[in-house]
Amino acid sequence: MRTVLLTGATGFVGTALYPALLAAGLKVRSATRQFAAATARDPDRNWVYLDVELEETLAPALQDVEVAYYLVHSMGAKGGGGDWEQREEASARRFAEAAARAGVKRIVYLGGVAPSGRVSRHLRSRLRTGEVLRQGTVPVVELRAGMIIGAGSESWQIVRDLSLRLPVMVLPAWLQHRSEPVAIADVVAALVHAGSAPDVAPGCYALPGPEALTGQEILVRVAALRGLKARAVRVPFITPRLSSYWIGWVTRADLELARELVEGLVSDLVAREEPFWAQLPGYRLTGFDPAAQAALSEEARGLPPMTAALEWAIQHLAPWKRAGG
Repeated sequence: MRTVLLTGATGFVGTALYPALLAAGLKVRSATRQFAAATARDPDRNWVYLDVELEETLAPALQDVEVAYYLVHSMGAKGGGGDWEQREEASARRFAEAAARAGVKRIVYLGGVAPSGRVSRHLRSRLRTGEVLRQGTVPVVELRAGMIIGAGSESWQIVRDLSLRLPVMVLPAWLQHRSEPVAIADVVAALVHAGSAPDVAPGCYALPGPEALTGQEILVRVAALRGLKARAVRVPFITPRLSSYWIGWVTRADLELARELVEGLVSDLVAREEPFWAQLPGYRLTGFDPAAQAALSEEARGLPPMTAALEWAIQHLAPWKRAGG
């Protein structure tokens, strides 16, 4: 049985990916900096202590691993400080070098979309991380996604809260830029295939959702799913930085994190690389409304984080697996 290392195992995407990797017949080693807490919470899972900023923790975590999933980033991390860009770059280089020494056959990295205009610090760091990983000798499959729709996603949480909590939506000019939100279930399917299918060539691939939507359209449609009629007031003079303050006030998002995410919306975030979905012939992408409804329903049902999305991911994978993917 092939062993894969899952970094970021307790995060939003890592939590969703873990059961899908098991369902694909892989042996999963879950990496975390919070080893004691993770082991106590889920003692049956194969945990390993890993901090990508500590060189001595890399070799034990990567031993006998064929595929390593790199789902690590420092933005918004408690105690992260303002130097997270430099730390992310150094961590990526350290990880790539350690993976090469350990004989890892492939690294799968989930990054961000390259914007059409000005690049925020967050997206610049995401893109730079992928570049640094690809500079190593281990083949890298980089998947670039924009907003991932699912309970637990920071960007989804912002639009969800804005849509459902504001009686009147304030619409700055940056909400007219387009993005291609993608369901967590579809991201999971892509990640599993990227790490398990031998015919996937190294390189950068896009993970666009099926629709290109403006920020305003996203807010209106999420509100409609809860039976709310959105009333909007356009305020073009509000900058992304000013917007981050009312986002931090209205939503549950961390203020610094909200600022970085909003700065990434000052231009279109539409995929320019080859869509990864061509690697999964016949795969059916989840529409925006069903994906958003699933995330909203999960919260309303009071399920543990990601439970509904995990079930959905495995259901999505089933038709593809039966087709011999």
